[in-house]
Amino acid sequence: MKTMSMIAEFGWVKVNEVKYEKDIIIHSNGTITKREKKKSKDLKSIYGHTPLSERELEFLSQEKFEVLYIGTGHEASLPITPKALQVLKKYNAVILPTLEVIGKIEQEQRKFVALIHVAC
Repeated sequence: MKTMSMIAEFGWVKVNEVKYEKDIIIHSNGTITKREKKKSKDLKSIYGHTPLSERELEFLSQEKFEVLYIGTGHEASLPITPKALQVLKKYNAVILPTLEVIGKIEQEQRKFVALIHVAC
C-alpha cells in the first residue's frame, strides 16, 4: 500500500488532500468510507459518546490487512465497548489518539485498515 498524506485538527481529517468532517474508515484497498456510527448509536446514553462497538467492526472480516489502526480522537475520548475490545484482540490493533495514529499511518508500509475518530 502506498503511503498516505494525512493531517487533522479537531472535527476533521484530510487524507491525500481530501477533507473529511466525519469519522472515517480507510479500507485495506485504499478506499475511504464514513464510519457506520448508527450501528452503535443506541449505546450513546451509556457511554456519553457514541462508542465503537463490535457491530461496527463486522466489516473487518472482509478486509485483507496486516495492521489495524484505531484513532480514538484528539483527546483519546472515543469509548470502546468491551465486546469491541474482544474483537480487536483478534487483530494486530494499534489503538492511540488520532494524531498519534496519523503519524504511524503516514509511515506504514504494510496493508492496513484504519478507523479515525475526528472529534473528542
